[in-house]
Amino acid sequence: MKKVILSGAVIAILGLASCKNETKKETETATIEASNKMAMTNLSFGVRGNCGMCKKTIENAVNNVEGVTSANWNVDKKKIDVSFDETKTDIMSIHNAIAASGYDTEKVLGDKEAYKNLPGCCQYDHEMKMNQ
Repeated sequence: MKKVILSGAVIAILGLASCKNETKKETETATIEASNKMAMTNLSFGVRGNCGMCKKTIENAVNNVEGVTSANWNVDKKKIDVSFDETKTDIMSIHNAIAASGYDTEKVLGDKEAYKNLPGCCQYDHEMKMNQ
């Protein structure tokens, strides 16, 4: 009889401990997901350019910045939408990456040497309006 009671108690303790660990894992996962969402920043800003080749170059420059999760440059509106993890990068790093590839942004002028090496169709008017 003692063995039956002892076995029942052991099974109950193991069951409760298992539930406690599962709840702890779920809470940790939810906390990590919430902190990841909180670190994400979405913003848009102007970038000069002309064509589909510009789009590819600009988006590649941005996507090569650590922490950037997405970049989409709109050819017609001359603006880029960027999502990034602000714990890994900042907005000026993104502006600087675009400028290094030869393109002007709202905050940083494009590198002159990189601009000269752009294909003819990508050499834009430096007075062009951005973020329309």
